[in-house]
Amino acid sequence: MQFDLVIVGGGLAGLSLAVALRATPLSIAVVEERPAPVVPRPPDWDTRVYAISPANQRFLDRIGAWQRLDHARLAPVRTMEIFGDAGGRLEFSAYDSGASELAWIIESSLLASELWETAKRQGNVTLLCPAAPCSLDIGGEDAQLTLSDGRIVRTALVVGADGAESWTRQAAGIELSFAPYGEMGTVANFACELPHRDSARQWFREDGVLAWLPLPGNRLSMVWSTPDAHAQELLSLTPRDLCERVAAAGSWRLGEFSLLTPPAAIPLRLMRAPRCVGPRLALIGDAAHTLHPLSGHGINLGLQDSRALAEVLQLRPAHVDCGDERLLRRYERSRREEVIVLQSVTHALQRLFQPRHAALSWLRNSGLNLTNALPVVRGALVRYALG
Repeated sequence: MQFDLVIVGGGLAGLSLAVALRATPLSIAVVEERPAPVVPRPPDWDTRVYAISPANQRFLDRIGAWQRLDHARLAPVRTMEIFGDAGGRLEFSAYDSGASELAWIIESSLLASELWETAKRQGNVTLLCPAAPCSLDIGGEDAQLTLSDGRIVRTALVVGADGAESWTRQAAGIELSFAPYGEMGTVANFACELPHRDSARQWFREDGVLAWLPLPGNRLSMVWSTPDAHAQELLSLTPRDLCERVAAAGSWRLGEFSLLTPPAAIPLRLMRAPRCVGPRLALIGDAAHTLHPLSGHGINLGLQDSRALAEVLQLRPAHVDCGDERLLRRYERSRREEVIVLQSVTHALQRLFQPRHAALSWLRNSGLNLTNALPVVRGALVRYALG
């Protein structure tokens, strides 16, 4: 089998790249281990939700995915409140910034399902699933990917979109630097007694960073980035005790809680790759970088990787093939600054709010209050978040 582009991984980053290239003459294959291009929807609400930035909402709209989503299951974020551990406070408002919303909260499975369905309808996309790669040979003329069932796929470019444990990245010999946080991201969904009024809330606490993200109706999704021992404690609580713990941690701002989905937790770590491209190779999404979830930008970085790589491939000269390393360097350069800045800022904030030290407590809470008192600085942060 011969293709111009093979994407390893059928997650959000890989599928959005395939869909973004729908109007090109490129022949594309998506290699995915799942047995069928169908994402099972949970019976109620998916515990894995994302805060999609307006820039990525526009990207998803341009590639034809956003308008097909069930908008009854989307929730806008119109305000955001951030609380320090000793009186610090910072507030962002879409209205004050001249925007309709700061972000959209969307279930992972909802977006994944629509991207799969869109890719299935594409004439230039072949879905190879279930299929798993077992060897990669990158040559001067093309790259050869051998699948576990013996099929051989030749391509001008291999894109690794297979997550933080990327097989593609390892097969290409790209070494990583890791910074484990000793924390887990604990997630669960709740029904709340009082309306959230499209407001997201985040607390920097001694036991981690707690975020409440609005869902449609009187519902919210919790993300509590907390030390491993505390995460295990949260997972062991009865539903009633967990509801009380989470509501109390947010000072009962939304009244009583009832549990909609059981809690789950994943380990958190910072991952840096020295490069995200090579001859006939490009990495996108979590295969290229991970960061602490306190900024909510992980998925947004991955979608912007897809957008940037798609633009580079669309604008390439006719005589240049997709796997030309000089071409791929343009993609790498276009993404380097944002990735480094966000990784550095979120890492520094995680460290700043971690220690129980009086001087640092004063510094971080004063910083929140000062930023809140400076409309120019606050506006600049909102403009960056809006893209």
